Amino acid sequence: MLSKYWKRIGMIILIIACVFNIMGKLVNKLSLNKEMLYSAQYMNEEEKKQK
Repeated sequence: MLSKYWKRIGMIILIIACVFNIMGKLVNKLSLNKEMLYSAQYMNEEEKKQK
C-alpha cells in the first residue's frame, strides 16, 4: 500500500516542510527587523556620546 502512494506522501511531506520553512523565516524576519532598529539606535547614541 505504501509503495502505491509514495509520490503523494512525499509531496505532502515536502509541502508541509516548505510551509514550516516559510513561517519560520517570516517569524525570524520580524525579530531581525527589530534587532536592526535597536542596533541603529545604539550606534546613533554611541556616535552622539563621542562628539
